[in-house]
Amino acid sequence: MKTMLTGIQSTGTPHLGNILGVIIPSIKITNKLKNASFLFIADLHALIQQKILKLETIKNNTYQITAAWLAFGLNTKKNILYRQSDVSEVTELAWYFNCFFPYKRLTLAHSFKNEKKNNYKKINVGLFTYPILMAADILLYNAEIIPVGKDQLQHIEITRNIANRFNKKIGKKLFLLPKAFMKKDTMSITGIDGKKMSKSKKNWINIFTSDEILKKQIMSIHTDNKSYYEKKNPYNDSIMSLYKLIAPIDRVENMKKKYLQGKYGYLEAKKALYEEIIKKFYVERKKFFSFIENKSLLDRILFLGAKKAKDIANKRLQYIRKSLKLI
Repeated sequence: MKTMLTGIQSTGTPHLGNILGVIIPSIKITNKLKNASFLFIADLHALIQQKILKLETIKNNTYQITAAWLAFGLNTKKNILYRQSDVSEVTELAWYFNCFFPYKRLTLAHSFKNEKKNNYKKINVGLFTYPILMAADILLYNAEIIPVGKDQLQHIEITRNIANRFNKKIGKKLFLLPKAFMKKDTMSITGIDGKKMSKSKKNWINIFTSDEILKKQIMSIHTDNKSYYEKKNPYNDSIMSLYKLIAPIDRVENMKKKYLQGKYGYLEAKKALYEEIIKKFYVERKKFFSFIENKSLLDRILFLGAKKAKDIANKRLQYIRKSLKLI
């Protein structure tokens, strides 16, 4: 009877990495679990990037992410899909955690350290306390299964640390310890530049766009300068790394064979990847565009999801307040 929780920041339309690494695996988990799962659009987390994102963009991205979850078949009657900012209890819990967690430990968070190297003066407090809010997202619902990418592993460890500290301080097991769930083949989805696919790096592939733009993105995938006639390495290639996650095994093996034999160019491989994406996600793309045209439906789904989440969160928070002797 475990509970799953995951969220996607509203910093852009979900890209192929989000879909393969979070959305599809998470929906598969929800279908196996008896408990309702919590899936949220992390618009509060997205505010960390408000200097480069227009606030209206964050709102529109919320619709894009909601439509993506629905397009891939998330069951909203069983599960709870909601906007993070609609559940204010999470920010109250985050404040309690702020008061119980040491400043020095938080300075070691990768999300802070990496940004500190690049642009120390422009770091906002939200970025620094990002792991605290993430811990509140998880622990508010006592979620134990957390689908994450490799770069989020440290944040799960911080969450476990916070839960342990809080439990010991209060003298009771208020919080369960969450575990990261990762599929090995989708731990780090390759972007068009060969690095991890990311909106911030602008190296993403967006399947929820026109065929023309999608094709242009795929044709931009970086490769080495081997000619059409030369043999190529299928085990260290961005096109192949994406193709094997999407195409049936027989077509993957066929492309590998062509790479190793030569007389097969990267242009042909990119065309094959494009065609596979168009074929595989035809239904989901059609549903996505249909949902985007019906924002009142999306608002209704998010409203009902937030109501369910808030009811659960408020009961949990009442118990936590009592444990802190606040009431």
